[in-house]
Amino acid sequence: MPSAEASTPANSPTGQEANDPVVLAFNRHLESRVDQPDWWSKMKIRAIAAYQDLPMPTRRTEEWRFANLRGIDLNSYDYTPKLALEDLEKTAHSPDLIRRMAGRMIFADNKLVSHDRISAELADKGVIWEPLETALQKHPEIVRDYFMTQNPHLGSEKFAALHSAFVNSGCLLYVPKGVTVDLPLVVRHWAVGEKSAVFPHTLVIAEEHARVTLVDTFESLDRQSRHFACGFNHLFAGEGARIDYQALQNWSRHTLGFQINSMITGRDASIRSLSVNLGGAHCRTENQSLIKGEGSQVEMFSLSVTDRDQEIDQRTLQSHLAPHASSNLLYKNALMDTSRTIFSGLIKVAEEAQQTDAYQTNRNLLISPTADAISLPGLEIQANDVRCSHGSTTGQLDETQLFYMLARGIHPARARELLVFGFFEEVISEIENEELAESIRDLIQRKFRKDVATQATD
Repeated sequence: MPSAEASTPANSPTGQEANDPVVLAFNRHLESRVDQPDWWSKMKIRAIAAYQDLPMPTRRTEEWRFANLRGIDLNSYDYTPKLALEDLEKTAHSPDLIRRMAGRMIFADNKLVSHDRISAELADKGVIWEPLETALQKHPEIVRDYFMTQNPHLGSEKFAALHSAFVNSGCLLYVPKGVTVDLPLVVRHWAVGEKSAVFPHTLVIAEEHARVTLVDTFESLDRQSRHFACGFNHLFAGEGARIDYQALQNWSRHTLGFQINSMITGRDASIRSLSVNLGGAHCRTENQSLIKGEGSQVEMFSLSVTDRDQEIDQRTLQSHLAPHASSNLLYKNALMDTSRTIFSGLIKVAEEAQQTDAYQTNRNLLISPTADAISLPGLEIQANDVRCSHGSTTGQLDETQLFYMLARGIHPARARELLVFGFFEEVISEIENEELAESIRDLIQRKFRKDVATQATD
């Protein structure tokens, strides 16, 4: 396999730029992937060149308005981390969020730890459930046709290029026409080593009238370690297909995270996406919905619990290109201490997308008066026969409800917890798998009790 220097086009890093720690790490990464297809290596070489060419974001651009960009030093991370055997075993034996599943993959610091295969019955029906590295060898045409085919448009182009350059861990889930996978499939991504950089990737393709559920989790083995996470997912729903996607982000409290999500729907297709954000120091998510098929539907739900000086930055785009389609977005955030959330969302309706039905709602609950929530919903409509609306609310706990509970002997910390869970239940109830819903409630409760109980006794 040719090295990056030998195969790089003329505009690739050379000379002084080749001393960039990220580029040097990329060269080592590429040289270690001796078994990957030539087209994959060339894609990576183009990606690292694009990463070098693209500027770092600044708050002067609309896409990064209000974002905290201090302390983003991409040169300080380990892009080729080494995984200790004892850490590998810890990730392999960590309790799962659900017990009944159709298949599971576990990755730690970009390495495959475990691959629980699907049943022979599903495999015989043509379902493909493979790690990305294996899929490159066994199903290169699928990866080539679908990998990174929707470019980001919300500001993280530089990070998407970095992801493409370093990605080698993740999953391919392909469900052929008319096949239903009854149980969810699970992918667990772990960041392990101090300053490790991880690049999780999820690719889901549901052909005509297929149906599948996938659960993605993003976790750190050590809650105090520093990590850099740069992930990407693509969800493709063919005509009449349905994809349910649930993601749990629970990185360490010192993690810098970027997650870019892409959803594309065909005619009469449906995608339901739900994300939970608990961890990270600074985590930015970008969700792009390309509603291409007439009569298709996209639903996006999110809930975040922030404390200390956390920042969760959420950018969304609902792009309607076909008539008689719908989208619905509901993002809820509960903020403690001096934490901060940013929501910037846009609904775009093309001229040909008549009778679009689109909604966008962001609701923020300030548990601490020092927390800060910024909300920027927006509409851009070119069609003249649509129903579109957006809205946001930001407020504190209802003092009347709190007084009512305290008057009946409920402890202040417990009363606050009940009010927050009532605020979140609208989103959690959208999870059809009750076992997963209970696991998420438990994780939120553990984080909330630790912080709110402290506040209540101050």
